[in-house]
Amino acid sequence: MTDTDTLSIAKRREAVLAELSDAATPPPVLVAVTKTQPEAAIADILATGQRVFGENRVQEAEARWAGCRGAYPDLELHLIGPLQTNKAEDAVRLFDVIETVDRPKLVDALVKAMAKVGRALPVLIQVNTGEEPQKAGVVPSDVQELLQYARSRGLEVQGLMCIPPVDEPAGPHFALLADLAKSLGLSVLSMGMSSDYVTAARFGSTHVRVGSALFGARI
Repeated sequence: MTDTDTLSIAKRREAVLAELSDAATPPPVLVAVTKTQPEAAIADILATGQRVFGENRVQEAEARWAGCRGAYPDLELHLIGPLQTNKAEDAVRLFDVIETVDRPKLVDALVKAMAKVGRALPVLIQVNTGEEPQKAGVVPSDVQELLQYARSRGLEVQGLMCIPPVDEPAGPHFALLADLAKSLGLSVLSMGMSSDYVTAARFGSTHVRVGSALFGARI
């Protein structure tokens, strides 16, 4: 990885925040994606005041963040990667938001885990806007059914999340997600990553998940 000193990360974060402020009012929340980043980079971005982070894997996130709550009580952790049902309890103990709910079986596992742990977390439904067979997420036509099921089981579904196909323009996928959320009365939209967070902000994203634009490209 390059440019991981405090000044470089601080400047990168400042630039991203400025772009988001120019693109939308209010700007989306910046979720810093810290998967695979070294401890020095994490310390540097914490020093900037960043407190909202996204992780793809439960086990990696546990190793990185489990001991940080005392020092950073305002820490907010988002699970942004696929969640296996057998990791639901671990995820509920560690994370503050689960962004990748995409099937009834996972709804059931989370409901059970939240009851056991005593934490009621907000969740997002991950939508496979490109209907890609290899990608996690529920297809757009099935979102309402999953939303109704999740609510019937007591989950607090706040919004939707998507990862557009890498070989297609992101804008139409963001527009689709925004329209879908509006039709369902959902207020949270997690969309946009390092390559398209400005576009996402313009389409109404409330949270953008940014990694390399903050930390630099890994080498």
